[in-house]
Parts: sequence; structure tokens; C-alpha cells
Amino acid sequence: MPTISMFYGLIVRMYYAPGEHPPPHFHVYYAEYKASVRIDTMDVLRCNLPPKQLKLVLAWAELHRDELMANWSLVMNGEEPFRIPPLQ
Repeated sequence: MPTISMFYGLIVRMYYAPGEHPPPHFHVYYAEYKASVRIDTMDVLRCNLPPKQLKLVLAWAELHRDELMANWSLVMNGEEPFRIPPLQ
């Protein structure tokens, strides 16, 4: 699963596999914590991230929603997603 961004100890990844299950989403890892976030609605699908880290991820995702959707289209076609700038 390629890493598409990293910031403040958070690692954002997207499965690189055609047919990955909908809805469009990405995965976040922070130490032993994980989350999955739906791209189109920013709904948190699964999460045990600390609240501060979840807020950072959601702020980043709002800024990069179009790029995340473009990456989703790429991985659905079996193509490698591109890197997205970190939150600064």
C-alpha cells in the first residue's frame, strides 16, 4: 500500500489494487493507531486515532479532497497514486 503523504507522525496510504472496496477512502496510521476516512464525505469509517491527530488528518483531507479523489481513480485502474503535499 503506497504512502501518499506523511506529516506530524501520520502516514496516509491508499491501497494500490483494482477493485478495492468502495466507498472511496484512504487509510491513516499513527504509531499503533489507525483510521479510514471516506473521501467524498469526510466521514470517518473506522478510527482509534487520538482526537488531535484525527483533526489534523481531516483538515489535510479537506484541503486535498480533489487530489485524493484523483488518486482513488488511479488505484481503481491499477495505477500508482501520486504523492500529496503534507499539512504544514
